[in-house]
Amino acid sequence: SDAARSLAANDVAQVPGIKTVINNLTVQPPAPVAQQVAPPPPAPARPERTERHRPSAVAPQEAPAPTYQPPAQPAPAAPPVSAPRPSPPAAPAFRTITLPPDTTLPVRLSQTLDSATAQLGDVFNGVVASDVIVDGIVVLPQGTPVSGRVAAVQEAAHFKGNSLLTIELMTLDHHGEHIALTTDSFSKAGAGRGKNTAEKVGGGAAVGAILGGIFGGGKGAAIGAAAGGGAGAGVNAATRGEQVQIPAETLVRFHLTNSIALRVPVNGAQQRGGADLQRHYN
Repeated sequence: SDAARSLAANDVAQVPGIKTVINNLTVQPPAPVAQQVAPPPPAPARPERTERHRPSAVAPQEAPAPTYQPPAQPAPAAPPVSAPRPSPPAAPAFRTITLPPDTTLPVRLSQTLDSATAQLGDVFNGVVASDVIVDGIVVLPQGTPVSGRVAAVQEAAHFKGNSLLTIELMTLDHHGEHIALTTDSFSKAGAGRGKNTAEKVGGGAAVGAILGGIFGGGKGAAIGAAAGGGAGAGVNAATRGEQVQIPAETLVRFHLTNSIALRVPVNGAQQRGGADLQRHYN
């Protein structure tokens, strides 16, 4: 206020050494005080007016009764889409293929056969050594089991006997089914004694004659010749000719003498390229 401004100037003038007081204080006018306006009083409640029922010549048209509408149902959720199931593999197609006579069956023996121990009718086993193919289809895969028998056997006998061993196939196992077959035979003969034996007997007699001549003259020579010949024959009789063996893992190529029909699955795994078509002719 102006009074406060004047008091401030007087207070400063009382300070020793002050000659002139320049009062630059300004007085700002007071801010107007906002007057609060009271809200208007609420209007008095108007009494409800009741209308008297006046008969009308024309009855008012009744409003249609509201129809009930059920609340909208949410749309059912779509079932989850499952991945398509893989279709089962198609059953393999089968084809009946006939192996004609003279078809080659390469067989690898599983055991050793010896003319010294083998007996007529003994059974041996083996497997097909390579695929047998007809028209690009593997009819007999490698490893197909086969069995055969000893068709003839001859042990090395004294003097001129030759050892002999003959075998042939009888059956093959095709997918668990035993297929009977006939083939040509395979024979192996050992070296016999023959002329070599006769020469050894004669040589023994000559040595006996020489020794008999030395010890007893002419008569001694005759006796020595008989003794020497007997000794030579005895040595050869005590030894036998060469036995024959067909070792295990031997590859024998049999040839069919009859035709056999085989039911073979036809699929990609049974097919072979053109380079293999002649394998069973090798």
